[in-house]
Amino acid sequence: MIDHALDTPFSFKVKNTASDCAARRGRLVTGHGAIETPVFMPVGTVGTVKAVTFESVWETGARIILGNTYHLYLRPGHELVQRMGGLHRFQGWDGALLTDSAGFQVFSLGDLNKITEDGVEFRSHLDGSKHFFSPEVSMEAQLNLGSDIVMAFDECAAYGVSRQEVEAALGRTTRWLARCKDVFGGREFREGWERVLFGIMQGGVHEDLRRQSAAEIVDLDLPGYAVGGLSVGEPTSAMREMTELAAGLLPEEKPRYLMGVGFPDDIVAGVEAGIDMFDCVLPTRMARTGTVLTRDGRLVVKNLEFSEDSRPIDEECGCPVCARHSRGYIRHLFKANEILGCTLATMHNLFFYQELMAGIRNAIEEGKFKAHAAEVTRRWQEGEKNRLEGVQKRTPGGRKKRA
Repeated sequence: MIDHALDTPFSFKVKNTASDCAARRGRLVTGHGAIETPVFMPVGTVGTVKAVTFESVWETGARIILGNTYHLYLRPGHELVQRMGGLHRFQGWDGALLTDSAGFQVFSLGDLNKITEDGVEFRSHLDGSKHFFSPEVSMEAQLNLGSDIVMAFDECAAYGVSRQEVEAALGRTTRWLARCKDVFGGREFREGWERVLFGIMQGGVHEDLRRQSAAEIVDLDLPGYAVGGLSVGEPTSAMREMTELAAGLLPEEKPRYLMGVGFPDDIVAGVEAGIDMFDCVLPTRMARTGTVLTRDGRLVVKNLEFSEDSRPIDEECGCPVCARHSRGYIRHLFKANEILGCTLATMHNLFFYQELMAGIRNAIEEGKFKAHAAEVTRRWQEGEKNRLEGVQKRTPGGRKKRA
């Protein structure tokens, strides 16, 4: 799929910046290829971007995907993946890989985990067996998986917990990051290509705690940094306020990654704040339930209204799905429980996100980002408003129905 030099060291360079906001156009270079930023990274939770082949993922324009350390640790096991040549070879992906630390997953288990200074004891969601994750275990697992970008083990405090709990999670995140760096060193060549460590900022929706976290993680001088603990239930306004603050606290010369976001208008807002990297399960998860994304909002293609609709999902989309298949056909596939329905919807959604990011990058290069961002946001939000109004009209009593 790609012609790359594994011995190429990791680097990041900002190529263009917007004159009226913090948006920037850059290039991230890894041993498994170069990535143009701002970038959206599809999520490949258990060694697969669900419902599609890696050739199809590559065809969308994606050059970096995520692997989920928690799930791969439990099944098939990171040692097995290492014996099989690492995650790139095991799953057949030649592009770059970022692995998460398992922190978010083990903390989201709630009453199934026990947090101490050493790490987290948790029960597997598969069979209830007990396991223990620490910064050291996370680093070992991710290095065995062979990712290009390794994420630090952190504690993500849930939205709505007390300030004291957020502060405690922030403190552990900082101390655990230092332990991650002690194990890994931040950046080093292993098995032919360079692996780098990204630190994660925490602090919830508290401005002073975000500033504290930024100062502590930046002091460790890592190759890149992520903004964690957002898009976990807080109001959109709070998420965007904290994103803008957080991005401005991170070094200009290092890549900035906003974890777990999200919808197109949130991505546009993140880019405007100075974020370079995004990921979310949203495009693949929604596709599997019959929801596709267009420039004018979400479209629940499995609904009856599309049964005789000969139009493509999105008439402005350049993807092969829109070039060949109608809404009516894709609806038919979902109603017939044909796997191809999930595949086509997923391919379209992945193309949609790559086209979104390409448009953003072009607008920054041409010095037109603010106008482009305003138009993308307007169309998406107006489409979503119209969709919700239509749902309310179709639902008895005007009750809002989940799509």
